[in-house]
This record gives sequence, structure tokens and C-alpha cells, in this order.
Amino acid sequence: MGNSTGSTVDDLQSVEMHLWYKKFMTECPSGQLTLHEFKQIFGLRGLDPEANAYIEQMFRTFDMNKDGYIDFMEYVAALSLVMRGKMEHKLRWYFKLYDVDGNGCIDRHELLNIIKAIRAINGNESQDGSAEDFTNRVFDRIDINGDGELSLEEFVAGARSDEDFMEVMMKSLDLTHIVAMIDKRRHSI
Repeated sequence: MGNSTGSTVDDLQSVEMHLWYKKFMTECPSGQLTLHEFKQIFGLRGLDPEANAYIEQMFRTFDMNKDGYIDFMEYVAALSLVMRGKMEHKLRWYFKLYDVDGNGCIDRHELLNIIKAIRAINGNESQDGSAEDFTNRVFDRIDINGDGELSLEEFVAGARSDEDFMEVMMKSLDLTHIVAMIDKRRHSI
């Protein structure tokens, strides 16, 4: 009986993988997703400069081999991490995404630009409190050593203990429209 449950799960994963592949190849017949195509798939066009810079950073983070394209395996790895990954892995990935200059720390300017971009992408620019206030609150709460930078350890521990910050991060890569589209196609098969 346990075997039949396992094959059902495998079948669902196979169907889902097939749908992801179909979507990927429909949007990107060459098998190599460019930044422009990436923006189209996620419906991210006409962004302000800060939001555009954030999306470009996201693309670079997904492009694990740094060849300027996202292939299907990078695409699946990214979607799988964001949609199903363990919180620890997600937080490490978010840290890498937010550390725009790649120096191993997130400074106020990097976080501020990310917060502004997230609000612009999600249409929350007029949210309570300014992006500056939110950034200052995050640093006041989680910059334990007070050096004006968030190390990976401070970032992970702070995100786990600060609900507001965790909520913003989870919204920073909201893929619910992609998941909904995959589910819709799964149920129509």
C-alpha cells in the first residue's frame, strides 16, 4: 500500500515537472531564458528603475552558472526552492538575492532598494510607513553587532524572529500566479 502512495506522489511530481517544462519551452523555445523572457514569464514589464534592478538581480541569482541565461534545470531549481524549499535554504537564497554587491553583507542601501522594489512590483508603494522607516526598523531589530551591515547569520536569525521582515521577504518573490497557472493546467489534463 505504501508503494501505491509513493507512485501517486511520483506521478504528481512528474505531471508538475512536465507542466513546468511545457511552460518553460512555450515561453522560451531555445531552452535558454533571457532576462527579457524572464520578465515576460513573470509578467514584469514597465518597472521603475529600482524594481527593474531587483528583477535583474533575481535573474542573476537564478542563473547559477552565470552564463547570462536560465536553463530549465536552473528554472526548476529556483521554482522548487521558492515554492517548496526549507526555510533555512530560502533565507540563504534571499540573503544572496539581497546582497547585490556580493560582499557577504547587506547594507542599509541594499535593503532599502530591495524594499522599494518589492513595494513597486507588488503595488504597495503607498504602504504604511516609508521604505526608509521599514529599513531602519529592520536594522534596529536585527543588526545585532550594530555595524550597519547584516551578516548572513544576523539576517537568518533576524528574519526568523521578526515577523514583519519575514512577511516582506515572502512577498518579495510571490509566485502564486505561476502556481495557480500550473494547478489549472494540471486539473485540465
